[in-house]
Amino acid sequence: QVQLVESGGGLVQAGGSLRLSCTASGRTFSSYAMGWFRQAPGKEREFVAAISRGGSSTYYADSVKGRFTISRDNAKNTVYLQMNSLKPEDTAVYFCAADQRFVGAGTEAYEYDYWGQGTQVTVSS
Repeated sequence: QVQLVESGGGLVQAGGSLRLSCTASGRTFSSYAMGWFRQAPGKEREFVAAISRGGSSTYYADSVKGRFTISRDNAKNTVYLQMNSLKPEDTAVYFCAADQRFVGAGTEAYEYDYWGQGTQVTVSS
């Protein structure tokens, strides 16, 4: 079992930046690939970014590629999502998730075993 807690959300103007953090407790953090997903009102949850257990492989949705960066610090049990050049369409609740896989990282929600409660990101135009 692993517990995930997101932080760092908030209100920002278009073109601004935010850094989300997700801290894990419980079993060994480095045993999990980690992902970020988001869900806007009235829409389905969608993949944003993912990172492998050791951090050597990263994956991004086309909509955020070049603007968002996922990273992790296994010594701190934390995964980050640096979001730059934010757009109003990035407005959503952002969730981190853990996937107990050995290689790579998933890009589908069903692949993840544990989820945080989410943090709201609002980008004003």
